[in-house]
Amino acid sequence: MFKHILVPADGSDLSKATARRAVSFAKEAGARITAFFAKPEYPVSYYGEGALIDPTTPEKFDELAEQQAQQVLDFVVDLGREAGVRVEKLSLTSDIPYEAIIDAATQAGCDLIFMASHGRRGISALLLGSETHKVLTHSTIPVLVYR
Repeated sequence: MFKHILVPADGSDLSKATARRAVSFAKEAGARITAFFAKPEYPVSYYGEGALIDPTTPEKFDELAEQQAQQVLDFVVDLGREAGVRVEKLSLTSDIPYEAIIDAATQAGCDLIFMASHGRRGISALLLGSETHKVLTHSTIPVLVYR
């Protein structure tokens, strides 16, 4: 069965519910978890100086992104601790979350990606796309989708 599960997290209610279920699943399977957070890249203006004024420096932006990552990942670590499941933390910087998720799973040596789906159907799913769908179609690692 699965021994090392990647659990992408973003701090949303859906992400927290998924983390809870992933920890329960890992406990039943005797697996460990790598909790993952994709930090955003610093936004760059392509319209010239002063077009969009953002007072946040790249350093401050990175610091805030790291704080957010640690807060989100610590939630999963705490769930694991309570359940007796080993949880490690990993964050990568990327503006393409699905690629970051797949890269993180590969880098950590995971044999399963356990992630949420918003459950969109029909035209909204086609128009909005889905990071989960992109992971499903691009990953060579099995993906378990929780909804």
